[in-house]
Amino acid sequence: IPYSTTPSLFLNNASFLEQLEELEKMFQEDHYPDNEKRREIAAVVGVTPQRIMVWFQNRRAKWRKSEKLSAKGNKKYPTSSA
Repeated sequence: IPYSTTPSLFLNNASFLEQLEELEKMFQEDHYPDNEKRREIAAVVGVTPQRIMVWFQNRRAKWRKSEKLSAKGNKKYPTSSA
């Protein structure tokens, strides 16, 4: 019966999306949560503080990359009044 596992996949996917949304919200508030804040986030999201730490490291790297790309884009097309 292959369909018996399908609902749990959707449940996990929905749960994952909720976790991601919560993490993104926290990232907007603070890019560098301290140990206590990571524990709080971990409790809310339902993962270990270590996973939260890694997620924030990866998210900051992604953020820095997007910042660099947008800065490069602005340099390619300078808005000079001359």
